[in-house]
Amino acid sequence: MSDLDPAELTAALIRCPSVTPEEGGALVLLQDILSAAGFACTRVDRGGVSNLFARWGAKGNVRTFGFNGHTDVVPVGDEAAWTAAPFGAEIRDGVLYGRGATDMKSGVAAFAAAAVDFVTNTPPDGAVVLAITGDEEGDAVDGTVALLDHMHDTGERMSVCLVGEPTCPSTMGEMMKIGRRGSMTAWFTVTGVQGHSAYPHRAKNPLPAMARLMDRLASHELDTGTDHFDPSTLAVVTIDTGNPATNVIPAQCAGTVNIRFNDTHSGASLSDWLQAEAGSVAEAFGVEIDVRIKISGESFLTPPGPLSDLVGAAVLAETGVQPELSTTGGTSDARFIKDHCPVVEFGLVGQTMHQVDERVEVAQIHQLKAIYGRILTDYFA
Repeated sequence: MSDLDPAELTAALIRCPSVTPEEGGALVLLQDILSAAGFACTRVDRGGVSNLFARWGAKGNVRTFGFNGHTDVVPVGDEAAWTAAPFGAEIRDGVLYGRGATDMKSGVAAFAAAAVDFVTNTPPDGAVVLAITGDEEGDAVDGTVALLDHMHDTGERMSVCLVGEPTCPSTMGEMMKIGRRGSMTAWFTVTGVQGHSAYPHRAKNPLPAMARLMDRLASHELDTGTDHFDPSTLAVVTIDTGNPATNVIPAQCAGTVNIRFNDTHSGASLSDWLQAEAGSVAEAFGVEIDVRIKISGESFLTPPGPLSDLVGAAVLAETGVQPELSTTGGTSDARFIKDHCPVVEFGLVGQTMHQVDERVEVAQIHQLKAIYGRILTDYFA
């Protein structure tokens, strides 16, 4: 009879200094535990990133419940500002401190512990998969994407997947994610002609063009929201000229915007709009505008249905709270998994993630394990 303590496992994972892209011993620890429980484990390392794929049960066309999460963490920051050692896993008054305590070593520990207990005590008619990456906080090019590539190449398949990211704003159980907004960044470089500020007619100033372009982009209403998404947003995040001289009109100016978009748009449609706006301003001001765009992820939605009902019922049973179905927040690795199978996200309260003195209530880690265990039981019932 297994009863793997998720809080002790969280503490052990916190003691692994796995700042992106360092593995720090976290995946080695998990592989040892999962292998001992009968999981077939494969390291799927790529591009200097460490990843772990673990499967219990038959491979092939069988009902398979998947969990996804990450053991990499963001840097500590100013260590002197911490009241507990960032990788010490200190417990004070029922609260566990450490980098990754919330985001998301607790989530990984909870679903690993739930999976081990489940397959040990009530072996299901099907398979359980854990896909754990060391590259969620980084560029995410060789993390969950590498795991999905491995699954494709080896004939592995998840029927559904739950990502264990922290999803609750302030109260355990209050929110689950059934989708995410898309994210993209655009860099603009306006090039004119340098000149003396006393003779502006002999120069071609890029700054008014940049100001006009940024104003047009920022003041444009992208949409008014959809059934499951808030309105899309565009933020001007920087405008840079680097000109210390007051008597010189510079030759170039750079600006950057970040867009979080709902399912009204695609990365391609917004890219076309950005290019068109830049072209219009360039023509009006007689300057050149170079545009570079990076699409970090498309918006996606797992429509309310069997998977969200399954997770919601387990959360309600264990917490007494019916979770709101939400698409708020930034991006997660669910944006990659949505092309593989239906995916939702549920995890802890995320108030302290990435902060100094990141911490989690020990009782909530046990509660999360219970939720994940109930989800597995109900899924295979």
